[in-house]
Amino acid sequence: MKISNRKKLWLKALINSEYTHTGINKQLVKEEWIKTKPIDRLFKVFNTNGTKNGEVTTFVPLELEINKHIEKINAAVTDLNSMDMFLEYDWLVR
Repeated sequence: MKISNRKKLWLKALINSEYTHTGINKQLVKEEWIKTKPIDRLFKVFNTNGTKNGEVTTFVPLELEINKHIEKINAAVTDLNSMDMFLEYDWLVR
């Protein structure tokens, strides 16, 4: 993954068939000093068991490369515990 003009980062990502947005772990964003942008419209994040995870207030614009497929996306900054990224369901078809 390439973030803006930064070096590439190698991340652990999970593709989740129920995830409607691509997310990046807020702890990783903090540790790597990744610049964020405010989100226009806040939205709530829920865990798979239905419990509330929090609200997304920022995102990270990034360039994601997986198996030679490159795409510019915005990743919601949220708490993902031990995972670096969650990729939304549309990545299952790629």
